[in-house]
Amino acid sequence: MKDPLNKTIVQAAAGLHAGDFTSVDLTKAYLQQIRGLDISLHAYLDVLENAAIDLAHESDERRAAGKSKGPLDGVPIAIKDNILIAGHRATAGSRILETYQATYDATVISKLREAGAVFIGKTNMDEFAMGSSTERSAYGPTKNPHDVECVPGGSSGGSAAAVAGDMCVAALGSDTGGSIRQPAAFCGIVGFKPSYGRVSRYGLMAMASSLDQIGPMTKTVEDAAILFKAIMGTDPHDQTTADGGPVSTALPTKLDGLKIGVPSQAWRGEGMTPGVRAQTENGLAVLKALGATLVEIDLPYADEALAVYYVLMPCEVSANLARFDGMRYGRRETAATLIETYEKSRGMNLGEEVRRRVMLGAYALSKGYYDAYYRQARKVQTLIRRGYRDAFSKVDLIVTPTAPSVAFRFGEKMSDPLAMYLEDVFTVGANVAGIPAISVPCGMDDGMPVGFQILGPSMGDAAVLDAAHAFEKAMT
Repeated sequence: MKDPLNKTIVQAAAGLHAGDFTSVDLTKAYLQQIRGLDISLHAYLDVLENAAIDLAHESDERRAAGKSKGPLDGVPIAIKDNILIAGHRATAGSRILETYQATYDATVISKLREAGAVFIGKTNMDEFAMGSSTERSAYGPTKNPHDVECVPGGSSGGSAAAVAGDMCVAALGSDTGGSIRQPAAFCGIVGFKPSYGRVSRYGLMAMASSLDQIGPMTKTVEDAAILFKAIMGTDPHDQTTADGGPVSTALPTKLDGLKIGVPSQAWRGEGMTPGVRAQTENGLAVLKALGATLVEIDLPYADEALAVYYVLMPCEVSANLARFDGMRYGRRETAATLIETYEKSRGMNLGEEVRRRVMLGAYALSKGYYDAYYRQARKVQTLIRRGYRDAFSKVDLIVTPTAPSVAFRFGEKMSDPLAMYLEDVFTVGANVAGIPAISVPCGMDDGMPVGFQILGPSMGDAAVLDAAHAFEKAMT
């Protein structure tokens, strides 16, 4: 049997088709890898060993009968722990859901079941996806496979570390303000946030419903396209979903004739480390060598995107997390009165960052402040969307760094929430505007990966994947 480890989706599918190994072999090899590495990395909250082997057996039986379902059939995929898999725990990284078991599959899980994927485990995350380092998980932090003294990014840090540490072939994450792309950049993998509405959010524990999006975290852009193609599409359970057109997995290697915008707001250097600047400027040179034309553009109100995000997101958080009160959902603490039960259940089982954002949101939505904060943020959001739409009338794509720095050390920013929030400065705009964006590795700075971000117009996911693939091939 050939070594089944360190495989992309494409390579794993080829090996399964050629008979180099079975899905059971592949799954057991990754389970063994998890047993060896996850003690130090803590990428997983739950490893679904028995269920995964059962799914692998089913895949092998289909393949033996000539009924393989495609490139994901029999391939081990990790799932962020805020995405529901029926019969398995879903904690969202919080103590309040420590014993909760999902009663149904998220739509993306149903689609992956149809594709024959093997769910190998649930990955660690910042509590309710609120964080940029996975230090906010109630179950302890995940560590970066490149340097265990550094964070893997967040909130999908467990998924990023699982892929980068070769403890799965690919993973799903969720992205509300950069939570797929920033950890992908920190861990040196590909992270793709689709256009808002391209992938159903049914079965995703909501953080900020108008910003959340599920997406793939993979070793290559080609793998991201394969996984995205499997999970995208309209869903009657999610009225925000839309059909954005086909996505091909036959990706180009040239960018001739493409106009790519370089926004002055992202490249003037505020907060960007010299190493990240050097590597991402090299990325611009690679785009030119591929035949693209670089055009300096202005994105009005782009600087306001972070402020808008940190008003809108807590407002939606305060509404979405009201259900976790110890009565309808979550752990209930014993108290004398109903109000005390609420206070005790939430106070003891929700973390500091979650409580902070709930309170900020409740304040911004309260009488006397709604117009000053929430309504004003919505107005600026409209201006930001208009700015991106105008920019995409002049250029095909936009590029920025993914994050202003490489992965930082544990504890470095925990005591300064504002410094942690600034990690999202280049990523939040895509969520506020609802457009697709991908992070692709573009080199190393002091031994740690740097990410290069490519953004496209709404429903322009195929164009983003095409350009990212050509860029990735030129970088390798």
